[in-house]
Amino acid sequence: MPQYHGTERPALKELPVIKLLKRVLAMAVVAGLAGLIIYASTLPSVQNQFTGRRGAKLLASGPVPVTATRAQISDVPLYLEGVGTAKARNTVTVRAQVDGRILSINFKEGQDVKRGDVLAKIDPSTYQAQLDQAVAKQVLDEADLANARRDLDRYVKLGASIVSQKSIDTQVAAVDKLLAQIKVDEAAIANAKAYLEYCTILAPIDGRTGIRLVDEGNLVRGSDASQGIVVITELRPVSVLFTLPQQQLAKVQQAQAKGVLTVEALDTDAKSTLDRGTLKVVDNQVDPTTGTVRMKSEFPNASLQLWPGQFVNVRLLIDTLMQVVVIPTPAVQRGPSGTFAYVVQPDERVSLRPITLTHQSETQSVIADGIAAGDQVVTTGFSRLKDGASVAVAAPQGEAPAASASSVEVVAKADRRAGIRAACATDIQKFCANVEHRGAIRACLQASAPQLSEECKAAAAKLRKAEGNSKE
Repeated sequence: MPQYHGTERPALKELPVIKLLKRVLAMAVVAGLAGLIIYASTLPSVQNQFTGRRGAKLLASGPVPVTATRAQISDVPLYLEGVGTAKARNTVTVRAQVDGRILSINFKEGQDVKRGDVLAKIDPSTYQAQLDQAVAKQVLDEADLANARRDLDRYVKLGASIVSQKSIDTQVAAVDKLLAQIKVDEAAIANAKAYLEYCTILAPIDGRTGIRLVDEGNLVRGSDASQGIVVITELRPVSVLFTLPQQQLAKVQQAQAKGVLTVEALDTDAKSTLDRGTLKVVDNQVDPTTGTVRMKSEFPNASLQLWPGQFVNVRLLIDTLMQVVVIPTPAVQRGPSGTFAYVVQPDERVSLRPITLTHQSETQSVIADGIAAGDQVVTTGFSRLKDGASVAVAAPQGEAPAASASSVEVVAKADRRAGIRAACATDIQKFCANVEHRGAIRACLQASAPQLSEECKAAAAKLRKAEGNSKE
């Protein structure tokens, strides 16, 4: 018995501690569940669920916010687009025509040169000696010719009675031979002068020099075709070679029959125009491997916007549609019945109009039928749009407002109310869960004003202030 009481007494002392621990644990579990509920109530999914049920009803009752612009009368150019490569109209590799040592290089790399400018000089001493030798040989032959002619004159004066006819004929042949030798000497002199002139290397065309291929003091050979001095490239004007699909060849030929076609070279963004030129050549055959036709255009390249070897986007103007109805391409919609557009009516409702397109690009569409100039077409906000729907029109960015002030105010009110619904989503779920009507939700929030969150109170105050300003 004493042992039993000895073991029981400690258990009796620990009983209050165990109860206390159980209470603390229960409070912690309750606090955790409460926190979990609060966190879950503030999740975007809960707010989205609210806006999906009640918000959709509230939004569906109002006008659809859209942007719109008016159809215009304009001239629309028709382009064929391709990709091309800039190419120098003339490219010359300057080489030596005679053997010799380079005495001087008379140009700088990247320098613009004119036809006839001195580029380099080769040692001319050997070729000058050859010229002097040819000149001396001509002088010697001319002296022999003069002597032969004097002998011939003597033979003729003496007559056949003293000098035989054979001697006279032989002397005539000697004179003719020396005359021919003089011509050989003249040709030799001309050849020697040419070689001497080749020692001074001149620019054959106008253009810009590249990187120097040889330095001063080097020995060059005229027979070495692989050895050059510099490459000159003509940059003004410059050519652009580009290709178009063979299906577009007929359009190009028809347009070319009417006159010279304009070509635009565009930057890589296909928006900035680098230069404008003209179409020069359409190749005489279609490439069977690619099904394309090569074309060559020429550009003035006054500011060196184009550089040989540069890839450019090319736009060939083949026609211009004069004074046609134009709308933005985003306004064109497509359905089972074909293309259509939404036109804003004076009562701020939209009408679905079937349309016929003449031409369409990335930015604008040409209307053949269905829309007249001045009609206001919707460009964005099609998700909730249908025929006869009420709309609140706002002008596209950068344009003047196309709708009335009342329409803009309707859109502003819708935005403010959407903002307060998002700010008070938790309070609405907490205090007005069973309320469906929009006015009843607002009255419910006003009745529960002391218990609302600070975020909801701030949004409500902002709404009251905005509505007060609009009434004024």
